[in-house]
Amino acid sequence: GTSSPRLSMATTTSLESLRYSRGSLEVLDQLVVPHAREYLPVKNSEDAWTVIRKMNVRGAPLIAIVACLGLAVEAESLGPDSPALSSASAAAEFLLSKMEYLRTSRPTAVNLFTATDALKQLVETSLSGPSATGAGMISTYVEAAEAMLREDVEANRAIGRFGAEAILRRAAEAAGRAGSEAPSAVKVMTICNTGSLATAGYGTALGVVRALRDEGALEHVYALETRPYNQGARLTAFEIVEEELPGTLICDSMASALMKRKGVHAVVVGADRVAANGDTANKIGTYQLAITAKYHGADFFVAAPSTSCDLDIASGDQIPIEERAAQELRCVAGVQIAPEAINVWNPAFDVAPASLITGIITEKGVIYPGPTGEFDVPGFLRG
Repeated sequence: GTSSPRLSMATTTSLESLRYSRGSLEVLDQLVVPHAREYLPVKNSEDAWTVIRKMNVRGAPLIAIVACLGLAVEAESLGPDSPALSSASAAAEFLLSKMEYLRTSRPTAVNLFTATDALKQLVETSLSGPSATGAGMISTYVEAAEAMLREDVEANRAIGRFGAEAILRRAAEAAGRAGSEAPSAVKVMTICNTGSLATAGYGTALGVVRALRDEGALEHVYALETRPYNQGARLTAFEIVEEELPGTLICDSMASALMKRKGVHAVVVGADRVAANGDTANKIGTYQLAITAKYHGADFFVAAPSTSCDLDIASGDQIPIEERAAQELRCVAGVQIAPEAINVWNPAFDVAPASLITGIITEKGVIYPGPTGEFDVPGFLRG
């Protein structure tokens, strides 16, 4: 294929979750961070499926990007005699079957389904064109997947701007009600990893933290360790140190005590899927963080691109929750800490009900509850 500029998030931070140029994709192995920086080659859909399932890559936006680009690399590598290039319909069948396979990698994050739905529609529309060819179908798919990579970084930067503005405005309003001066900088708390390593670059909730820092308005960020996979300790703490953000790592069980003793202005978290009513599925532990934020009077913001919003489901009750292997809880970094015979319940996600959420920060602006206290996510995104 024709060469294209190398697309990555190098311009946004020193951390690259992936390195892509047309025909080539490497992903940072997030299972070895922070001890090492190793990139794994992704040469086809099978490689993409494996790095997603094994959590070498994770984070809802990044999962979608890696799946789509993994197939783009495979499609770009097809030889001229490949059966998939023999006709437009053969190319479409190849692309559609590979996308169906990639959709089986992980079930909860909706971005993978949003992205592949859009690409499937593109393939089916292109197929009906009078001059459609196999090579043309492949080019159309590859260019669309590359556009998704660029759009992810742009969306994250917009989320950062909208989120920083919302948190500062709410903190100023709260200070006004209390008869005190608006804070010049805020303290925020987050869970899991929602930064450069969860996206194609910049981040969602951690992007909001970055935007606050860029405005000189970040007093401190507190990162929850995020058991059982420790994405907060391994990845968010790593990003905080790399970027010299004012930050502190705490155990998940310390969140309430910290809010009581030190106070935080806002909690900001990512999302794997947002229902039409605002209920939000995110990393396990998010729900109890939302409860304690409510009790301590801290705002609770969800930061997610519109691709994380699933308008087809009415509420969080309909979100499929992935359950992971028992050994992930019995072991830490390969070292067994619990008896082999103990039963384990290990859901990877929980659902924070919309009633506990202050606002949902998207690249199109912040969604707030209406006069009745209910979110209308579809109305906002369509408006």
